[in-house]
Amino acid sequence: MTDLEKARELLLQGNYTAALCRDGEVLTSTLRGVKPLLDWIDEGRKLTGWSAADRVVGKAAAFLYVLLGVERVWASVMSHRAAQVLRSHGIEALCDTEVEKIENRTHDGYCPMETAVWDIDDPVEARATVIVRLRELNGQ
Repeated sequence: MTDLEKARELLLQGNYTAALCRDGEVLTSTLRGVKPLLDWIDEGRKLTGWSAADRVVGKAAAFLYVLLGVERVWASVMSHRAAQVLRSHGIEALCDTEVEKIENRTHDGYCPMETAVWDIDDPVEARATVIVRLRELNGQ
């Protein structure tokens, strides 16, 4: 079983929102949205060579995966722009369903994270924008 297959299996069989694998090592999270990715970046994790499975990957999450250095990402749902970001940084992007834009959790608009980075091309700028947007959404 490949690292990506193992990550995908963990994600689909467990109660995880993200699962990453490399050479028998496993990293999982039950946190929603981009929070686990931001936490791993803040912890200084270098995930070069890792394979990631995620429930939903929009452009914001794609930029964070770029900063983490993963090798491939599979998602149940991935936006077209997320796939473009990943591929443009040499990351294999796979999904079950590719959509134009990720919907928000209430399905009455678009994901605020993806919308926040819609016109951004730089991963570092995207991360900073995501952090600001999260603070705004949390009333800080």
